[in-house]
Amino acid sequence: MNKIPFGPTYEEMLERDRIDPKIKGRALKAREDELDSMNLFNITWKDEENNVMKVVLPGELTGIDANIVVMLGKYFPSGSHKVGPAYSTLIEGCVDGTILPGEHTILGPSTGNFGIGVSYICNLMGYDSIVIMPDNMSKERYDRIKRYGAKLDLTPGTESDVILTLQRTYELMKEPKNRSLAQFELLPNYRFHRYVTGNSAIEAVKGIGNGRIACFACAPGSAGTIAAGDEIKNAFPEAKVAALEPYECSTLTNGGRGQHRIEGIGDKMCTLIHNVLNTDFVVLIHDDDSVKGLKVIHDGADILAESGIPMETALYLKDKFGVSGICNIIGSIKMAKFLRLGPGDNVVTVATDGFDRYDSVIEDLDRRSLETEDFVLRRWKRDIFDKADMEDIFDFRRPEKKQHLFDQKEKDWLPFGYTKEYMDSMKHQDFWDNEYNKIKHYDEMILKMR
Repeated sequence: MNKIPFGPTYEEMLERDRIDPKIKGRALKAREDELDSMNLFNITWKDEENNVMKVVLPGELTGIDANIVVMLGKYFPSGSHKVGPAYSTLIEGCVDGTILPGEHTILGPSTGNFGIGVSYICNLMGYDSIVIMPDNMSKERYDRIKRYGAKLDLTPGTESDVILTLQRTYELMKEPKNRSLAQFELLPNYRFHRYVTGNSAIEAVKGIGNGRIACFACAPGSAGTIAAGDEIKNAFPEAKVAALEPYECSTLTNGGRGQHRIEGIGDKMCTLIHNVLNTDFVVLIHDDDSVKGLKVIHDGADILAESGIPMETALYLKDKFGVSGICNIIGSIKMAKFLRLGPGDNVVTVATDGFDRYDSVIEDLDRRSLETEDFVLRRWKRDIFDKADMEDIFDFRRPEKKQHLFDQKEKDWLPFGYTKEYMDSMKHQDFWDNEYNKIKHYDEMILKMR
């Protein structure tokens, strides 16, 4: 059996200072070579000084007094924070002895960034991999996955047809050598984001406003990232968690299952690992607003400068977000207005990736739009950001709304072989806390085997 190149523990992904200085030094040097396996130790929200990589958006962009703090996923290895749950799921399988190099092929069901993360992690850790994803995603996603050495198995449809990727994954799992890093249903995804992302978010607001988090706003894809809200609520019990989804695919809100353009979210399901107990609000975001908003920030530095944003800041923001990141920003503005937040209050969200995988999306927008001159970008900036309203925000704190989400989850997952008893166990916070507490065991085993 090939030797497994073991990487960081959960604690080391949260705190770079916990990594042995020699390993940390090698990891920092490895950034010069993307495919150096020491980059496993760069899976973190932190920079070299152990500070959370983030940006506080200028009020001239958001149009509100509250602070919107965006954690930046583009600085993770492979260019997206999705590499974190991909690694966590694979390393737990290694520790458990269920995934063996040289013996098993890894399956990665995805609509993009998780698939990129799977292909990248498997390259570094010596596994063959197959990424199963819809056949109508951005070209940049496919190119990167193939560059990392994974095979592509494409299913019909778009972002909203991820259920077909799950069905295909289950079909491929009939082959004994295949093992799935099933992001929608395996709890390492939850563990990574609750511990690493959640605690990083808590650190991210230190010294900003009142140093607390009033709201965590995040669009669920696999619903891994939104698990950060569980840990945020532990630190700040008054914090609200808002799940954002496309207006065109309002599955959580009312069971809607339409097509949309926000890659990485709104997958026509309530995922198995979504702890709906801690989802307070569901917010609908128009998909084209997210694409047009990305166009404004990437191509409209002069427009942003007109509104009072320093040109240096406008240029810095240019490449920091993808489409889902803009969705998260719009949702954060809406929630800040809805909650009547002021200058001392903080809303935290994430940018899963950066602009580097969306050139083709903007090219498509340019083809679809009659004009994209400055006067158009000026209007889009005003309509999308300045005039973000409080419409399409739904309160999901009431028992009947929770039951709606439980029912949706059962409808989606009982067909995949999960029992009613298991689904019912997820209706209690003890289930999630017990899963979270397994981090200590896995950290001990990773260190022991490393």
